[in-house]
Amino acid sequence: MTAGSKNLPRIAVTVGDPNGIGPEIAVRAAIALFAESGVRSLLVAEDFIIDHTIDLLGVEHHARDAFDVHNAAALVPSDWHPGLVSAAAGSATVAYVRQAVGLVRSGHVHAIAAAPHSETAVNAAGIAFSGYSGLVADCTQTPRDHAFLMLEAKGLRVVHATLHESVTQAVDRLTPALVQAAAQAARDVLLRLGIAQPRLCVLGINPHAGENGLFGNDDERITKPAVLAMQALGWHVDGPVGADLALSEGLHDAYVAMLHDQGHIAVKMLSPKGATALVAGVPLLFASVGHGAAFNLAGKGSADASAMTATLKLLSRACS
Repeated sequence: MTAGSKNLPRIAVTVGDPNGIGPEIAVRAAIALFAESGVRSLLVAEDFIIDHTIDLLGVEHHARDAFDVHNAAALVPSDWHPGLVSAAAGSATVAYVRQAVGLVRSGHVHAIAAAPHSETAVNAAGIAFSGYSGLVADCTQTPRDHAFLMLEAKGLRVVHATLHESVTQAVDRLTPALVQAAAQAARDVLLRLGIAQPRLCVLGINPHAGENGLFGNDDERITKPAVLAMQALGWHVDGPVGADLALSEGLHDAYVAMLHDQGHIAVKMLSPKGATALVAGVPLLFASVGHGAAFNLAGKGSADASAMTATLKLLSRACS
């Protein structure tokens, strides 16, 4: 079946770390998406994992109509241990994503939704890994500094110019070009999501966006020139605005956060376990969830699939 069959979108769903809750939430979310819209997902995992998960969840046999399985053949049964962090599962996590990207390129699917990974497990496999953004960048031959994390929850979208690094290192690395690249990535995602004229807001680095230099000159040097450059291109971009004011007003389609906590705290306060994590700046739609692999819940059939379901529905709408 090709991506355009029956004029319905097709989403590849990778199960993330197979030893975590990924298989359970992938199956539950695929069933929920199919029940609501008739969109049939393509689960990227091993057949034996999906078969076991269906039995674990106690779903009716006909629920298998909600999805097909792309047998990844990246893990053997003897290496599958739900609840444990392992190098074999980490290696499989990466293989699932690489295969899913290939499915997009071949036209079999329109987008990718990925269940949660374990950075510990992937690195234990000898693969340098700090999250899906860098992996997807590598798989699509995108420079890593052009791939950015965008969190979305209940209509709030925040893209992060910097992410997993110290505040000192992040501020040292910020430049007008980096801020503009993050905004460009956010704008591209918004266009893919069907927002024809995206409204962006750049958050200030310092409180009150520096108060015209009163609280440091970082915004005078970095965010203000970036905003002026984007406005000169005809983009609808406001800022820099203090993060507390901008995020509380909610007047824009997306916000460009300068630091990890600026975006993460706002999104996770709004939706602690229901956020979608999009990779912005790459030439395909890729999204994951804003929570972890929850090894303590794996194999129990009780994992909450609401975030994964929301992620599939978001991608399905974007591809329709």
